Amino acid sequence: MASSPTRTAKLPRLPSAARDRQVRVLEAIILVFVLLLAVALIPMLGDGPGRRITAYFATTIGVYPGSDVRVLGVKVGTVDSIEPLGTRVKVDMNVDEDVDVPAAAHAVVIAPNLVSDRYVQLAPAYSGGPKMAPGATIDVSRTATPLELDQLYTAVRTFANDLGPQGVNAQGALSDVISVGAANLGGNGKLLNTTIADLGKASQTLADSSGDLYATVANLNKFSEMLRNNEGQIRLVENQFAEVSGFLAADRDELGAALESLARALGEVKAFIAEHREALKVNVDQLTRITKVLVEQRASLAEILDTAPLVAQNALNAYDPKTRSLVARGNLLEITKAFGSLDQPGVDPQATNASPLCASAVSAPAAIREQCERLRRPGLAAVPPSQAGGAPPLPLPPAGPTYTGNGDKGGR
Repeated sequence: MASSPTRTAKLPRLPSAARDRQVRVLEAIILVFVLLLAVALIPMLGDGPGRRITAYFATTIGVYPGSDVRVLGVKVGTVDSIEPLGTRVKVDMNVDEDVDVPAAAHAVVIAPNLVSDRYVQLAPAYSGGPKMAPGATIDVSRTATPLELDQLYTAVRTFANDLGPQGVNAQGALSDVISVGAANLGGNGKLLNTTIADLGKASQTLADSSGDLYATVANLNKFSEMLRNNEGQIRLVENQFAEVSGFLAADRDELGAALESLARALGEVKAFIAEHREALKVNVDQLTRITKVLVEQRASLAEILDTAPLVAQNALNAYDPKTRSLVARGNLLEITKAFGSLDQPGVDPQATNASPLCASAVSAPAAIREQCERLRRPGLAAVPPSQAGGAPPLPLPPAGPTYTGNGDKGGR
């Protein structure tokens, strides 16, 4: 039986436009898959661009791979990996290359709040100096982590136990302190309230006077600067005080004796005043009257003080050291002329030119007129009219040669 030839079924050929559309859809699917894979792998790439820094922390609670690394709160990198190593934790960080970090920077875990993720803060910010090189390590002594809530509870519980009967209050000391404090404060609530209010007012007064306080501080600063500028003079004064102190210390025996003598003298003066109080009062009263007279005659005293030097100079000029005598010539003719004129009948004493004292005796006080009357005695002879006003003028001219010097040698 002859076999029939096999027939192969042929698939229908797609149009060219439909085939191109399927190729484009497949390419789009592949591209989207590659992009998603790249996005998923980027955070896990450890050798990407940036600077690798390793820090060791005591704990890293709340820090995970991908957590932020910040400087002054600004993100500058991420945490790549976290590896526990016994009592510490190794944290690898990747920091942007354009961010400079100080070589001695610290790494601190910051908790913004109780429930959110934490981040690593690098501090301080770079302001100059050496920079941290790639691959640098921050030791655990330069890292810090926040206090956890359970650690805070443990510290409070330990503190409370220390204050309890098994701690410092084993003998009841804390209870005694509380009891004494309650006894002292009992009934003084109002006074304590007033004290606190007064302290508040005092603080407000100081706050209102802040300008004056600042001015006082500024003046003290100027005073200190003045002392600093005059340090040499101040040291000189200190040295002089030291010398005086040394001098007094060396002569302390003599100084003590002088003070003792002064104390005895003051005691005697006190006793003298107590004994002669009435007499001293009388003397003081008399001194008061004398002082009053001096005050009233201050013009005369001033004139005496003005003319006394001239009188002393004239007396000194009148002294002859050779004969040890005062050399002076009196105008006796003027005196006799005055007395003679007063004795002549019909002569007015006020018209005579002889003695100014007796010539003005008519208008003088009674005591001076009485003395002038006594001088005009009846036994005195009147001056003849021919001699009245005929006396030669003084000083008289020299009569002949005048010799000076020692008598044995002579001289002219």
